[in-house]
Amino acid sequence: MKNTFKSVKELQKDSFKFLKEQFHYKNVMQSPRLVKVVISVGVGSFKDKKKFEVVEDRLMKITGQKIAKRGAKKAIANFKTRLGDTIGYQVTLRGTRMYGFLDKLFNIAFPRTKDFRGIERKVVDNIGNITLGIKEHVIFPEATDEELKDVFGFAVTVVSTAKNRAEGEAFFEYVGVPFKKK
Repeated sequence: MKNTFKSVKELQKDSFKFLKEQFHYKNVMQSPRLVKVVISVGVGSFKDKKKFEVVEDRLMKITGQKIAKRGAKKAIANFKTRLGDTIGYQVTLRGTRMYGFLDKLFNIAFPRTKDFRGIERKVVDNIGNITLGIKEHVIFPEATDEELKDVFGFAVTVVSTAKNRAEGEAFFEYVGVPFKKK
């Protein structure tokens, strides 16, 4: 039996043929493409500094790339933050790491999510990008079972060159985003 699995990168290359009639494209360059994936975690509410290291380490394992710290832009006394305090981490993935992360997210992590029935179609914004909130990082295979005491969530933004919501939704559906059935 032949394996018919296609990666996100392969599906993106074939998307022009699929979307050409629907959106009246004349050139391959008019077809939407993936630009980058931005993953961000807010850690401003953590009291323990050891949790910062845990989040940084696990996010590095999941993405395969070094994490960029994000500091506070203002000192706010009510939140007990000083100017420059680490309040979050961010990773921007492009190229092969981006495609690898999206393959892992769509084909491994989402099926491991408890009671997963698909992503709402309203996560596609008006300029054709997707922003998802992932409640638990343990759905990824890099998070081992022994590390279940420090569970954190993060946001994933998938940026594309789609011009509007309809174009973005059709493109992401073809690329393999597991949307809920209509």
